[in-house]
Amino acid sequence: MSRGLFITGTGTDVGKTYVTALIVRKLCEAGFHAAYFKAAVSGNDYGTNGNLIPGDAQWVRQISGIPQPLETMCPYIYETAVSPHLASRLEGNPVSLERVRMCYEQVCASHDYVTVEGSGGIVCPIRYDSQHILLEDIVKTLQLPCLIVADAGLGTINHVVLTAEYLKNRNIPVHGIILNHFHPGDTMEEDNRFMCTELTGIPVLACVEDGAEALNIDADFLASLYKEGESV
Repeated sequence: MSRGLFITGTGTDVGKTYVTALIVRKLCEAGFHAAYFKAAVSGNDYGTNGNLIPGDAQWVRQISGIPQPLETMCPYIYETAVSPHLASRLEGNPVSLERVRMCYEQVCASHDYVTVEGSGGIVCPIRYDSQHILLEDIVKTLQLPCLIVADAGLGTINHVVLTAEYLKNRNIPVHGIILNHFHPGDTMEEDNRFMCTELTGIPVLACVEDGAEALNIDADFLASLYKEGESV
């Protein structure tokens, strides 16, 4: 039975994709049959074949070294670098939760541990037309617990606490926090690490320095954070 874990960020450009790649790499190098999935990704370029290439998925595949086919990683790919709800309004092909579930389950059918990356922060609109879909709806549809990725610098306490409280209010389990762009010994960032746990009750599982090639988390512990799927 496959297991999944959702990676959300406190916002855009906090390094969520890079941390996700390190997570997948850690599992893969420890012998776990790991995969990556992202429901919708914006701001992509066209490949030589004329198709849009999901940049985040390609980056994760490159960093983690997984052999998973790129075309299985992301069902909705948009060119415009805006929120998926606006990108799909401009380009067409709006997100369907049923298709997201189906594509996710197809990945689960051939992999044991599937890491699902969100788009932007947890309140990111995914579709907003005749249907209203937020990122949290994808998390709930896939029935997954979360990890929160945040920048270690100024403002992160507020961002982490707000994200954690939002998830708790939606009854979405949060298993941990990972701080990115961390500078060991920096007084403010060390205090941020303490305060994020102090104010949320959620442990900071790892602090990732710029250029890090590995995640400082035990692979077996990391694997224990993944939830067994109920519908796959």
